Amino acid sequence: MSHSDLARAAWADRFAAVAVENTTREYPYAAHHTTSGPDDRALPVELHPAFATSYDWHSSVHMHWLAARLVAFGLPTGLEARLTSVLQAHLSADHLATEAAYLRGTPHYERPYGWAWLMRLAAEVTASEVLAIRSLAPGFVPLVDVVEELVTNWVDGAAHPVRHGVHANSAFGLLLVLEAARSLGRDELAATCERAARQWFGDDAGWPFAWERSGHDFLSAGLAEADLMRAVLPAAEFARWARAFLSEVQPGDAILSSTTVRDENDPQQVHLFGLDLSRAGSARRIADALGDGEPLAAVLDDAADRLLASGLAASVGEEYYSTHWLASFAWDAMEAREHAAR
Repeated sequence: MSHSDLARAAWADRFAAVAVENTTREYPYAAHHTTSGPDDRALPVELHPAFATSYDWHSSVHMHWLAARLVAFGLPTGLEARLTSVLQAHLSADHLATEAAYLRGTPHYERPYGWAWLMRLAAEVTASEVLAIRSLAPGFVPLVDVVEELVTNWVDGAAHPVRHGVHANSAFGLLLVLEAARSLGRDELAATCERAARQWFGDDAGWPFAWERSGHDFLSAGLAEADLMRAVLPAAEFARWARAFLSEVQPGDAILSSTTVRDENDPQQVHLFGLDLSRAGSARRIADALGDGEPLAAVLDDAADRLLASGLAASVGEEYYSTHWLASFAWDAMEAREHAAR
């Protein structure tokens, strides 16, 4: 087992405990449902029978992704059985059909962040080596059909991307959808994402990283964009693009430094823990794509470990505003570390 594998194993049980708690906790729940009239009073579990836990819809989706990922990684028998049971109960074909109908009827709901995590969950379930998880895959087909249509309409109708560091960020959403589309064999959707990435970001250069980090970001707009282009462009083309886009990045810059969270009970400020974790994952993947001979890769790689360590404790803490979502980003960053090590 590699050093990176050992690091993940040391955290897997703790993340699994968080995933069990979150995927079974119905309240508090921030429902972003737009009511159509005085009689439109359905409970979250009625609107979203698959994803009515973990504080809000998108966090529920990516906590279910984490649960499926952890089951595939390997857990003590009790935790594995508990998570598998939750996934089977929540991700039934009937529940997923209800979710598909909701997305079709509300085509701007959770765009693009929730769509992106939903695609990632669908890809994880479909590719799982665990039969009990993979058996849920057929139920995701109607959901993926809907998301493919929604994403296509979205990128065709948008002249400009959203570049800020929270849920509506276009680059982060496109990356997760693209990777899932490739995994699921959705070639047209993958091509749509690639085309949008080139149109929206292909000519970017000299990104002003010094302007990043507002007080509730959980994504670096610049690193999310570079992470997307890493997945879109051939290696040599990406290296040229990255040198121009990341031209202002220097060792010690704020973009590569940990954040300061003064109030861990502030639901917006704790986004900054997620910023450290998401930057750790993006930086590692970008560095890995650039290769050892690129000086910029060493700068990014060096920062990734510090950023990962900065957000880990909050992901398994006692503050629900942190624990309902952070572990997903922590596990993603750990997987990026493992891939780079290999």
